[in-house]
Amino acid sequence: MDISVVVPLYNEAESLPELEQWIARVMDEHGFSYEILFINDGSTDESWEVIRKLSERNPNVKGVCFRRNYGKSPALNTGFARTKGDVVITMDADLQDSPDEIPELYRMIKEEGYDLVSGWKQKRYDPLSKTIPTKLFNATARKVSGIHNLHDFNCGLKAYRGKVVKRIEVYGDMHRYIPYLAKNAGFNRIGEKVVHHQARKYGKSKFGLDRFVNGYLDLATLWFTNKFGVKPMHFFGLLGSLMFVLGFISIIVVGAMKLYNMYSGNEYILVTESPYFYLALATMILGTQLFLTGFLGELIVRNSPRRNDYEIEEEIRIAGSEAKK
Repeated sequence: MDISVVVPLYNEAESLPELEQWIARVMDEHGFSYEILFINDGSTDESWEVIRKLSERNPNVKGVCFRRNYGKSPALNTGFARTKGDVVITMDADLQDSPDEIPELYRMIKEEGYDLVSGWKQKRYDPLSKTIPTKLFNATARKVSGIHNLHDFNCGLKAYRGKVVKRIEVYGDMHRYIPYLAKNAGFNRIGEKVVHHQARKYGKSKFGLDRFVNGYLDLATLWFTNKFGVKPMHFFGLLGSLMFVLGFISIIVVGAMKLYNMYSGNEYILVTESPYFYLALATMILGTQLFLTGFLGELIVRNSPRRNDYEIEEEIRIAGSEAKK
């Protein structure tokens, strides 16, 4: 199969028939074999009934219905697990993503050798309250992820080589960082294509301003787990050791200053009356706790069944049994 189109949706019953017809027309015009996977994320409208009718009319239409609303990331992850196409396309169900972009996205994956191509809605039909935070968010994501050629990490219109979606796990709200997830899985050929952004035709946006706050928190989580997920002692142990040493040296300095003043005949106070003593003691305690946190993290990682789970691209084996000595 050439293409799998994954469409996560929540309360988009009005737009689904038009979207399905649009995708089918593009596929038929270019002779692609395809499947459309509608992932109904616990919609409360008639979305699932519409998907049922579409599947009866078009055998290429498939669907998954969640019992309740879980979010876009679980919907995408569920769709990825069921794809069969050589190239996987994701798009939103609100008709703001154009299926006419599919042939070029497919060509970039198959002919130009990209692992992932992300859309860039260079001209957006969104209010400033949405576009300005989006620009700040994407600038931060580029800096943290090291993927400097992407302008829009969260664009719903993306194309993937089939094996990419089988190697990444999209959970929580990590759909915003799928290019970063792909890079962490070893897929570094990531490109971008300017795509047409259409004004919303039906319904309303399902995302509020809280997504920007959550987005930064998720980015911090992803950066930390990627860098220190299998070696937590390198972060907590180092930071804890530095704090302990700093606190220990501070206590020595406080004690030395008291002894100096005492033997020099200067006025002095007890060590326990100095606020610096308690600051130094608190620093030593925090340092010890951070060190122990890293140690416990190492014990957890050591017992994880995925501690030696590495991404292997290819492998060459000697034919037959082990070579004789």
